[in-house]
Amino acid sequence: MDLRVGAYAVITEGGKLLLPHLDDEVGIGWTLPGGGLEPGEPPDEAALREVLEETGYDVELTSTLGVRSFVVSGDRRLRAEDMGRDLQILQIIYRARVVSGMLRVESEGSTDDVAWHDFEAVDSLHRVSLVDHARRLAGLPVGEGATAPQRTV
Repeated sequence: MDLRVGAYAVITEGGKLLLPHLDDEVGIGWTLPGGGLEPGEPPDEAALREVLEETGYDVELTSTLGVRSFVVSGDRRLRAEDMGRDLQILQIIYRARVVSGMLRVESEGSTDDVAWHDFEAVDSLHRVSLVDHARRLAGLPVGEGATAPQRTV
């Protein structure tokens, strides 16, 4: 079984949630800022690095909201060399606040946009399931709305 560990941040300000737009081999849809850990990288440092890369903001992690774990069947893997091997995905979710920087779109990365969204508007976005999971952990409003299916690397 393979393992992928990622660190993500819930960042809110003035009734808005910060979300980058994912557009890569994993899926297409709005997601939390964050991503996979580099070998040997602590999760909190990965979250800080990923948020900066995807949003242009330096943030401070204020709390750990939770950990999400699930297994993806090997027959759902995208890469031929990964087919047949199950994948455990472990997502560490933090609460964070912006301390400096300017909003900007990541260049040459897995995201192609980033924006602040009103809490109520998030339900109408094409988003990955991590967004709703994290909103619940953070005590943010979560209504109805379709989440984007994620492909699995």
